[in-house]
Amino acid sequence: MPRKRKPSKPSSIDIFQLLTETMEKEKKKRREEFLAPLGIKEFFVEGSIAINKRTCKGVECKLCLKACPTNALFWKAGEVGITEELCIYCGACVLSCIVDDCIRIVRKRVTGEVESFSKPREFTALQHGINVKKRFERIQDVFPKAENYLKRYREAKR
Repeated sequence: MPRKRKPSKPSSIDIFQLLTETMEKEKKKRREEFLAPLGIKEFFVEGSIAINKRTCKGVECKLCLKACPTNALFWKAGEVGITEELCIYCGACVLSCIVDDCIRIVRKRVTGEVESFSKPREFTALQHGINVKKRFERIQDVFPKAENYLKRYREAKR
């Protein structure tokens, strides 16, 4: 009498996880294809941009469209549209917008730091903080620390 085989356990493959990963890879590939001809370097791992259609005065100004370096913002049927693949989350649109909290950008740096802003003042404060850190690091590279300076001074005195 032939032996009955035990049914094998179904492999635990998460189809939704695979689909999500595939979509993310395709999105990154498409983004690279769009940005490659422009010669733009990406500084952010991921991000998002949203426009509040209620407060947007796009018909009157269209300043964000003119400020966008990649033309990710465009005019469509009486409102501002966004091409997510082209947006590099630089913040030029927020700086040029005449309405606070109209355009919101959330971006994530390679270090894992998440930045969010929707007003020109928030953006300039963020940039100022980043520049202060960079200047401080440059000064530390150029000038010796107090301990090192004292060691050199004592050795020179002997």
